[in-house]
Amino acid sequence: MKILIAEDEMISRRFINKFMSKYGDCDITVDGAEAIDVFELALEEGNPYDLVCLDIMMPEVDGLQALKEIRRLEKVHHIEEDKRVKIIMTTALNDVENVKCTFKEGSEGYAVKPIDTKKMIQVIERLQLI
Repeated sequence: MKILIAEDEMISRRFINKFMSKYGDCDITVDGAEAIDVFELALEEGNPYDLVCLDIMMPEVDGLQALKEIRRLEKVHHIEEDKRVKIIMTTALNDVENVKCTFKEGSEGYAVKPIDTKKMIQVIERLQLI
């Protein structure tokens, strides 16, 4: 599995990378703008990501904006809906409005930090990635 991790906080970034590297090859970005660029490059090279772990609160471009742009790029590249990347939003926020908003914009999962690895595995299994 090819995984993109977008996380601005170093400790969270290291934790998610260490955990997710058990399931695939991970690339790491530190903000939403970089995540969008890396995601688009992978599409253009014909080697798209299977999973994106996207922090909601990041500098430059936040996770919600990055989510919207990733979904827009998939449309531009004519990616069929059943072939789209799976996106799990990660955040320290745990309120209903944030959850609803990310799902409305096209995320498939939501993980509250600190990440509960058992719950994260359940989400990945539900998405049929492992």
